[in-house]
Amino acid sequence: MSHYCPHTPEEIREMLAAIGVGSVEELFAPIPAELRAKSFNLPPGMSEFETFARMRQIAADNDQELTLFIGGGCYDHLIPAVVDHLSGRAEFYTAYTPYQPECSQGTLQALFEYQSAICRLTGLEVSNASLYDGATALAEAAMMALRATNRHRLLVDGCISPFARAVLRTYLANLAVDIVELAPLDGLLNREELAAELDDRAAALLVQYPNVFGCVEDFGAVATQVHGVGGLLVTAVYPVALGILKTPAEMGADIAVGDGQSLGNPLSFGGPSFGFIAARKALIRSMPGRIVGETVDRNGTRGFVLTLQAREQHIKRHKATSNICSNQSLCALRGIIFLTAVGRSGLAELARLNYDKAEYAKTRLAAIPGVTVLQTAPTFNEFTVSLPQPAAPVVAALLEKGVAAGVPLGPYYEGSDNLLVVTVTEKRSKAEIDTLARTLKEALCS
Repeated sequence: MSHYCPHTPEEIREMLAAIGVGSVEELFAPIPAELRAKSFNLPPGMSEFETFARMRQIAADNDQELTLFIGGGCYDHLIPAVVDHLSGRAEFYTAYTPYQPECSQGTLQALFEYQSAICRLTGLEVSNASLYDGATALAEAAMMALRATNRHRLLVDGCISPFARAVLRTYLANLAVDIVELAPLDGLLNREELAAELDDRAAALLVQYPNVFGCVEDFGAVATQVHGVGGLLVTAVYPVALGILKTPAEMGADIAVGDGQSLGNPLSFGGPSFGFIAARKALIRSMPGRIVGETVDRNGTRGFVLTLQAREQHIKRHKATSNICSNQSLCALRGIIFLTAVGRSGLAELARLNYDKAEYAKTRLAAIPGVTVLQTAPTFNEFTVSLPQPAAPVVAALLEKGVAAGVPLGPYYEGSDNLLVVTVTEKRSKAEIDTLARTLKEALCS
């Protein structure tokens, strides 16, 4: 944590004289000259009023009126007012890591309820108190599988978000792990390639639903295959979609992960968010981070404590499952407030709205000459369209008209320059979807 120390020039001179240094610059002499700042002579400070005025001026340079059809991991969902109100309360907003349970029962109970909600959402038995984001949660799940099976080979579906796969490779770069990426087949897991690669060396298969193309698959049969060779199935999931889709547990998953941004957290230029992870109870001692447990005090009163803190701050370093030193507890708190506010039936209704609006958008875009909607599997609120020309310049043209049309897949998949992933959440109105269709048709015909 940094602090602002408002020392006067005279006070600075007195301190420098006391330690026998002629200038502030001399304090940094041990640092090579080419690595040093050219000058520490900062411009005069501005008043609070002037600072806010300048910040508003800078913010006004951003496009603030875009209609968003972009997904790919971050989603433009409604956030109930209660989420901001409760998460902004001082006892939560300023709370630090709850090492002292006698002082932290409110935070601990909130995290306990969060874990319980994640277990209900995924159908699995245990959850930790959150992780940084969905991509790092996937990497942590992969390392869980490596530890639990004592194997060194991972099979990774190429339909997983390319951003998450990049984080996974970074996490495992210095470990003796063989990562086998399975090339997508028509926007789905290539099951023939899986059968050829799957053997008793595999620690786990990593999959995602809905996947990067928006497609939804049932991995029940795949789970049976993986378990047949002693491996684990890790599923990355979109939590809002679980309002109407099968849970990871129902598909036979051993570990489920995802990004909680869609649960009450704003887009905020890509963060912060939180990652969630849940697993079968047998894997709990391989789970990273920390877990909040329920107990009773000596008077029999219900209470909450941190338990199974399998990180290097609490146990011998070589036995730690992770070096996670903190997490995204405030964002996770927003997640449990959101889930509590919408409730079980509300989440199903929210998911249905996303599905129905995306289906309407499909019909509107499919009616445009030259545009084809990928129809190899059901989708949730994201779907892939093939355009008659490269997608990137088309997206750029629509941005000029205030429409963020989606994510071009060309940079991430060879031969996919014409493919565009479009996302439709509950916030998109019929008029906005019609505007997307109209502006896209105009851009393609111009």
